[in-house]
Amino acid sequence: MRMWLLAIMALTLGTQPATARPAPVVQAPAGAVRGEGARDLNIYRGLPYAAPPVGPLRWQPPTPLAPWPGVREARAFGPACLQPRMPPGGIYASELPQLSEDCLTLNIWAPANAMAAPVMVWIHGGSLVTGSSRESMYDGAALARRGIVVVSINYRLGVLGYLAHPELSAQSPDGVSGNYGLLDQIAALAWVKRNIAAFGGDPGSVTVAGESAGALSVMYLMASPLARGLFQRAILQSGYMISTPEMNVRRFGEESAETRGQTLANRLGVEGLAGLRAMDAGALAERAPKASFASFGTIDGKVLPRQLVEVFERGEQAPVPVLAGFNSGEIRSLRFLAPPKPSSPATYEAAIRQRYGTLADAFLRLYPSSDLGESILATPRDAIYGWTAERLAAKQTAAGKPSFLYLFDHGWPAARGMDLHAFHAAEIPYVFGSRDKTPPGWPKAPTSSLETRLDEAIRGYWAAFVKGGAPVAARQPAWRPYGEARAYMAFEDAPQPKVRLMPGMYELHEEVVRRRRAAGDTPWNWNVGIVAPVSPP
Repeated sequence: MRMWLLAIMALTLGTQPATARPAPVVQAPAGAVRGEGARDLNIYRGLPYAAPPVGPLRWQPPTPLAPWPGVREARAFGPACLQPRMPPGGIYASELPQLSEDCLTLNIWAPANAMAAPVMVWIHGGSLVTGSSRESMYDGAALARRGIVVVSINYRLGVLGYLAHPELSAQSPDGVSGNYGLLDQIAALAWVKRNIAAFGGDPGSVTVAGESAGALSVMYLMASPLARGLFQRAILQSGYMISTPEMNVRRFGEESAETRGQTLANRLGVEGLAGLRAMDAGALAERAPKASFASFGTIDGKVLPRQLVEVFERGEQAPVPVLAGFNSGEIRSLRFLAPPKPSSPATYEAAIRQRYGTLADAFLRLYPSSDLGESILATPRDAIYGWTAERLAAKQTAAGKPSFLYLFDHGWPAARGMDLHAFHAAEIPYVFGSRDKTPPGWPKAPTSSLETRLDEAIRGYWAAFVKGGAPVAARQPAWRPYGEARAYMAFEDAPQPKVRLMPGMYELHEEVVRRRRAAGDTPWNWNVGIVAPVSPP
């Protein structure tokens, strides 16, 4: 009987969360915090880094919080910023149980024994309109087990984060408006600098990282004087260095940011800023995109001093090491960015020659009419993501900082079956070690030894870059800096070091952008290929 009882007790204990530890309590400058002890990690969720941007603080720069009294419980994620609900069924669609205008929170995963560990601050993507730091795919546990502190942040999105309006500018001491979501990100980085040592992180060793709109945000941070000194390295996955609206002047074919704000109020049928302020925040978030309000930063001369291409060309960006790259199948899951397929190869070639002039031969060598389907997908991929990634590596190298370029070109059976080889964001679960935590519609990766090896390699490179500014992974090939050889790492079924990514691609799109900038009346974004304007001479 006694042996039977002991066996039952052993089985019962075996079902308990043996990895749990006593809840850690941290005394931070922001206040005392009680988190969650999970195996070898301390996890803190939903920590506010600024005052709730509600009521009179809507469309105001983030306001610092006074230290909170008592011990704050930090075991639940904070609400995501209000945003339009994504239609179900898409590969990126996931459930966000809480949405709120009060959304300025961050989350921390730290090794239990961390002391002055390097820090990675993750900025989620979603076109600056959707997304959340609570996405299970961004779980920082596996990266934290590589000896780094991982922070993920929420920030204001859409119209709540990026509205510029002349009445808002008139109320600002600096005479500017917009960029509230970007200012939130800067406030989060400032919070990290003040507080992260209490959680085991090194405030002098911070890497800011993001994918898609998160990578665009990283570029904004690199360009903003207000963010200088808040981070020491940058990771940009599938960023896009497109033209950006300016504060109160029309430039590069883009109406001014303030005009966009006035247009939005008119389309929503409200009277100026007072009418916008009186609207329910949820209704604003839902209705603004339907009224064609696009969320971008604003070139205001203060938060963003000039166009990103100009900042990086002049060497005015943050002087930090960079790891940047893109995916070979970016547009396979973003087909709304692809131009329509022309009726015939001859129609395609004629359109390209008419639109690209002296650049047409170079264009058709890269994107031939012999494979229209692939050329239609490759053109916006390279013009938006490929050119941006290589430009980042080239300009940061010219500034004397180590730069590492990659191409993610890996697929797996479920992805190939959906025609989604190396699609947009496909690399994220490999970076975070979260292939089992992807959204419901995501093509599931197999639990094979090949996938596990690639997962370990990519996460190893990223963690090493966070630690020291160079991606070095155990038992993996050396990843050379971009440098004169224009080296890059191709992530196929395994990491493959290579040189000269897609020869001629960078030069072609750099020249297209150069001509559009010189003309001054044409944006550079997804208006490429057969939908491009006639190229200026």
